[in-house]
Amino acid sequence: MANLRSEVVKLYKNLLYLGREYPKGADYFRKRLKAAFLKNKDETDPEKIKQLIARGEFVIKELEALYFLRKYRAMKQRYYSDDKS
Repeated sequence: MANLRSEVVKLYKNLLYLGREYPKGADYFRKRLKAAFLKNKDETDPEKIKQLIARGEFVIKELEALYFLRKYRAMKQRYYSDDKS
């Protein structure tokens, strides 16, 4: 159980770090993140906890994709013009 707890704490820290660049703001993200973790704080079933950790890791991948796409669009806009002529 201690191993799962450390995984959950690590997941929370990673999400908190990624939330700094969230489009709606870090405060918005932090409040939603805290609410999501508090909602499941009383979960004791190890299988359910593993499922929740997997969902959190999926969210991390989605956030990274969102940030990479935003950076790609900014770079493309900076270096390529939309002129077709």
